[in-house]
Amino acid sequence: MTYVLAGKHALVTGSSRGIGRAIAQRLAKDGAAVIIHYVRNAKAAGEVVEAILEEGGKAVAIQADLAQPSEVQRLFEEAEQAIGPLDIVFANAADALVKPLIECTEEDFDRIFTLNAKSVFFTLQQAARRVRNGGRIIATSTGGTKMFFAQTSLYLGSKGAVEQFVRVLSRELGDRNITVNALLPGFTDTDLLPQRDRAVGASMSPFNRIGSVEDVADAAVFLASDDARWVTGQNLGVGGGVF
Repeated sequence: MTYVLAGKHALVTGSSRGIGRAIAQRLAKDGAAVIIHYVRNAKAAGEVVEAILEEGGKAVAIQADLAQPSEVQRLFEEAEQAIGPLDIVFANAADALVKPLIECTEEDFDRIFTLNAKSVFFTLQQAARRVRNGGRIIATSTGGTKMFFAQTSLYLGSKGAVEQFVRVLSRELGDRNITVNALLPGFTDTDLLPQRDRAVGASMSPFNRIGSVEDVADAAVFLASDDARWVTGQNLGVGGGVF
């Protein structure tokens, strides 16, 4: 199913690779102008932009360190200057840590919660201030919050915070017809998925495989489309039946 997003302007954080890249490319394929956000890998971000342009889409790459709220604000300002007022924002940037809780350090805590919770909070804040009425705000969480795997306390804790941000913000933006949802991928073929978990993830799905980034992107674009106008404050699981 193809969703018509012509004339829409989208920002996807953490979109130089993995799920974020797939979401950005799918949005562009459906007609949206897309901001590709990256932190360090300018080469990878440039490759995403080039791939979108080659297919006739519109994309611009912008660097920003989302650990700093001032950088989040700058990202949004430069995005609006590049493509115009935003209609769709995906707060997708994240990092993972596999480590027993008893071994986690204060540095581990600060790093994971800064990127996965603090940066998402201020991304959602800027989105709430700037997205046009009738727009879409989506944050990427994880199906792990439904499964409680060992050695993922900081990762799942930070993502659990994101799910609460989404629920609350959906109540605050309803009068502007802006939907706010969380997308919960399951075991997905990205560099964040440890090799040890791939066979396990495939065995837990009735489809006997792990997900592709395209599987997740298709669901993400549904949430960004007008078809999802009556879906808000939800955690949409995209895990191939694992949870």
